[in-house]
Amino acid sequence: MSAPAPLLTTIADLAAYVGREVTLRGWVYHLRSSGKVRFLVLRDGTGLAQAVLVKGQLPEADFAAFEELTLESSLEVAGRVKADARAPGGYELEATALKPIHLAEPFPIQPKEHGVGFLLDHRHLWLRSPRQQAILRVRDEVSRACRDFFHERGFVLVDTPILTPTACEGTTTLFATQYLDRGTAYLSQSGQLYLEAAAMALGRVYCFGPTFRAEKSKTRRHLMEFWMVEAEAAFFTLEDILGLAEDLVCYLVDRVLSERRRELELLERDPGPLSAVAKPFPRLRYAEVLERLAAAGAALPFGEDLGGDEETLVSRMFDRPVMITHYPLSCKAFYMEADPEDPRLALCVDLLAPEGYGEIIGGSQRVADLEVLRRRLQEHHLPEEPFAWYLDLRRYGSVPHAGFGMGLERVVAWLCGLKHVREAIPFPRLLDRLYP
Repeated sequence: MSAPAPLLTTIADLAAYVGREVTLRGWVYHLRSSGKVRFLVLRDGTGLAQAVLVKGQLPEADFAAFEELTLESSLEVAGRVKADARAPGGYELEATALKPIHLAEPFPIQPKEHGVGFLLDHRHLWLRSPRQQAILRVRDEVSRACRDFFHERGFVLVDTPILTPTACEGTTTLFATQYLDRGTAYLSQSGQLYLEAAAMALGRVYCFGPTFRAEKSKTRRHLMEFWMVEAEAAFFTLEDILGLAEDLVCYLVDRVLSERRRELELLERDPGPLSAVAKPFPRLRYAEVLERLAAAGAALPFGEDLGGDEETLVSRMFDRPVMITHYPLSCKAFYMEADPEDPRLALCVDLLAPEGYGEIIGGSQRVADLEVLRRRLQEHHLPEEPFAWYLDLRRYGSVPHAGFGMGLERVVAWLCGLKHVREAIPFPRLLDRLYP
């Protein structure tokens, strides 16, 4: 009777099997030979582990198969688990069997400098690098933490449509598509308007999904397709969402520092600045920001929205996120409530990440009065008919309400210390890139 096959496990779980024989499946990360010994570093998506093949300690055919292996070849290797602090991951396999599954062609990405264009052309393969894996694990952690945060606070997940008949802020930066024989539809730039409807049913709601903006912008902060988590709550005011946004950012930073410290180390991300993130966040009014910008030699006329350069400058003035409130109503979206103490200003907020990363959250208290909302639509040259359902929310039990949206990629870029958001999403869609 043949012996049972070694237990199939993953590299992440090797610590539980020291002294036992197991099987790993994965891809070749590194190969090295030294006399009658062969060294194979394997990756399986959960980590790296070294397998040591000694001639005579596994079938001759298996030992010979090592010579055929190439980088990124897939294989199955069995062996006894041994703790070794010098080995990648702290454990290695004393191999007893090796079975190639597929011998890879010469891998195009080599351990040398490649241009950004080349790496983006090979993004489907670039994801296999340790750095990109670390970024994706941080992204996964942030995504799960967002859901946990809102669930713990009684918010209900509501999936908002991607195909919409109207825009939140005009159609100039939207992707249009033909919706069968019913005319033009747009890829959503935000789930906010639909969340407002859901908030009137469920009280506190959030959505988490892809959004699309056809901005002809080519900065380190812009993508054509990105993910947003958006929250909306009935009876919330601007002050309420300031507190909620502050809590969310602290929650995400704490989660990544506690659960993804190893990934931050691999990314060479200094955890010091993240550890400094704590409440309360500085709160500045737009007018105060203009004064600070002028003093720094970057004066901006009243009424103009802050651009990337201004956000970078302001965010570098603080060691933690800063919240900017009360922008001029004229440079903000039609749905924002005016400040009753100064109707020129909006009850809104932009939350800027420190270290020059700029805006990661934008939100406001929403217009609650039907006639005011109608007037705003006219002022923004938006037709009333497509917004009839949105106006209905002000006809049937309107209440003060507020919400915000947070860009996932911008948050991940900040937490990981990335220079460009294109690394914070698996397959970036940029102004000049739709491949792969």
